[in-house]
Amino acid sequence: MLLVTACGPGADAGPARKSPVAVADAPALRPIPRGDGSETVDDFNGDGHRDLVLNDLVKEQEHADDPGIGIVYGGPRGLLPGARQLITPAGQGAPTKGVLPAVLDAEASCDLDGDGFTDLVVSTDPPYDGQGRPPVPLQILFGSPAGLTGRAVQLTVPDRARFGNDWPDQPVCGDFDGDGAADLILHASAGRLTYLRGPFSRKGAPRAAGDPLPSPGEIPTAPAVDVDRDGYDDLLVRTADGAATSTVLLGGPDGPTRAGVTLPAGLDVALGRFGKGGNLDAAVGAMGGTALRYDLPAPTRATLPVPGSALDSADFDGDGLSDLVSSGSRLRIFPGRATGLSTSGTVTVEPPARGTTRVVAVGDFDGDGRADLVVRTYRGETEDTVAVYPGRKKGLVAAEPSLTFSTSAFLTVLTVLTVQPSTAP
Repeated sequence: MLLVTACGPGADAGPARKSPVAVADAPALRPIPRGDGSETVDDFNGDGHRDLVLNDLVKEQEHADDPGIGIVYGGPRGLLPGARQLITPAGQGAPTKGVLPAVLDAEASCDLDGDGFTDLVVSTDPPYDGQGRPPVPLQILFGSPAGLTGRAVQLTVPDRARFGNDWPDQPVCGDFDGDGAADLILHASAGRLTYLRGPFSRKGAPRAAGDPLPSPGEIPTAPAVDVDRDGYDDLLVRTADGAATSTVLLGGPDGPTRAGVTLPAGLDVALGRFGKGGNLDAAVGAMGGTALRYDLPAPTRATLPVPGSALDSADFDGDGLSDLVSSGSRLRIFPGRATGLSTSGTVTVEPPARGTTRVVAVGDFDGDGRADLVVRTYRGETEDTVAVYPGRKKGLVAAEPSLTFSTSAFLTVLTVLTVQPSTAP
């Protein structure tokens, strides 16, 4: 695995030790499958099977340092917890002014260089004295037949593409100019967005970058999708104030420059084809109910009479319509229908463990053409359970998870990588 290089020969990493929370039944480590490249989403090793990215892994003990980013690679029947990889600041981070980052967080994923292997954009904590324009905190880990190998490179953001003195962060991938290459949108400041056109070089430089784009919102929000089906990805941006309104910016030859529709204020937004019309729709969650806007960018209005504090969308039953996942105090899935989202046939997901449950990902991990639901239940900083619920033609998702594991399994990787102190003089 890549991570055997995390501590170089003779490095003094302290005495080898086992984590007190590392589960004894953690899946045995297995080689990462090698691929030849694919167009599959989140396929870092290019073998045609979707992989899973995990932030905020279980820690050895409360308040310990974040161990890094976990990658679980996929196989023909779904995720393979044994084929896992730990991405660490020391092992994969790129230094800024000679200083390695202390933290890495996964932010966005897409094939930035167009080689058939998904790349991962991560955020770091570069040194900054608070004076003037801060450094770029984003780095790129490039995919390969062996997965996310090698060190990251710093993302190049030309000065002309920046605006103000905010951190250039919150990246969103999408093909906003319709040329077939993945682009990046970043937060700039004061109603501006940084637009970097792909493909990107292996040194982290975009093909082109112009002046910052004006925007009605400052927070670009993933995923970018082609809302009006014109061949250009469109971007959802949210305001940073308490109202949290959202606007869909329509893509075109010059990027996402045209305001399409402003959505009502809410806690979260999900885009999908929930029914009614040929274009995509929006669901805006709030405590008083979920506002629906069908057939963007000139939508009809409706309301789902249930609150939604966190929303996701995917086609779990393979009928060509998106279903809406609403999570918070309860995790429920509302089916998409030709007439729109329905409360009839709602599925309630019961996680296999107690704690706070959040949706980690929605997507087709087992290759059957139906999306799967991946949730994670936290019990403090040292215990968790990740559960995968496969999509089903009837019932949206399986009643029981097909796979469960804990991210404490990544601590066994960390233990393997820890070496004895050097005895060299």
